[in-house]
Amino acid sequence: MGQSAEFGRFLKAMRSRLTPEQAGVTAGTTGRRVPGLRREEIALLAGVSTDYYTRLEQGRNIHPSRSVLDSVARALRLDEGERAHMIDLLEHCASSQRAPAPPQNARPALRQLLDAVGNVPALVLGRRTDVLAGNRLAYLLLADFPSMPAHERNLTRWILLDPQARELFTDWESVAAEATGALRVDIGRNPSDPQVNELVGELAVHSELFRQWWASRRLVTEYAGVLRMHHPVVGDLELSFEDLAPRHDPDQTLRVFSAKPGSASADSLALLGSFGADSSAVREHRRRDARTPVDSPSVDE
Repeated sequence: MGQSAEFGRFLKAMRSRLTPEQAGVTAGTTGRRVPGLRREEIALLAGVSTDYYTRLEQGRNIHPSRSVLDSVARALRLDEGERAHMIDLLEHCASSQRAPAPPQNARPALRQLLDAVGNVPALVLGRRTDVLAGNRLAYLLLADFPSMPAHERNLTRWILLDPQARELFTDWESVAAEATGALRVDIGRNPSDPQVNELVGELAVHSELFRQWWASRRLVTEYAGVLRMHHPVVGDLELSFEDLAPRHDPDQTLRVFSAKPGSASADSLALLGSFGADSSAVREHRRRDARTPVDSPSVDE
């Protein structure tokens, strides 16, 4: 494995979040000019020389062994997802020399699952959380992705930049921050993808909050949870979501939304399903949101 500048920046960010107390390091009497642990303290905890660890953070072209990486991960108190991301950054450090990945289409088996999941919203997500396919109920719940220009059919972009998403999610800021953290994990797997860099650039231009979240290098590796929504047609919803990714193709994911059986949310979801794809209520809501400025200062300030 080689080395990458992004790997070094990741190590530095993880080091800066640790306090001496968390790491079991004696702080000493001298003042600290920067937050977190010093390089020599992480090196001591990892059992490597300060010079060697410094070269890791500086993005030098060295080849750490798996045992060294394990020691560094333990010293930095990385969880399983953060450790996997660190390995991804190393394994793909030379990927800029590779040909870009070809455009994605939803796998036939995942398309079949869309039909098999029943009357619940479901999407097939590709690299960068591009929306590759979905069922009618997902489009009624979230957005009419097929009608968008191709470069806009991206779930993370929609969450961060579309006023409709900001109205739909009750905890929009939390949802958007988690989408940002999940996108960073995706970049670790696909650093040579030019479209992901274009997406990050667009989001950074249009959202101050995205820039702050992106700079923090927070990762989100939990692929299940609960979303609270206020849909303009059927009202309040509380839905669980689960991501299912084939082991042989982790770049495609089936995301399924569901409501607790017998709940008010289940009744509301069934009501939403009774509307046609061209429902006048849903269509009018989306026309109204299209006239709303995308980048409201009150959101990012």
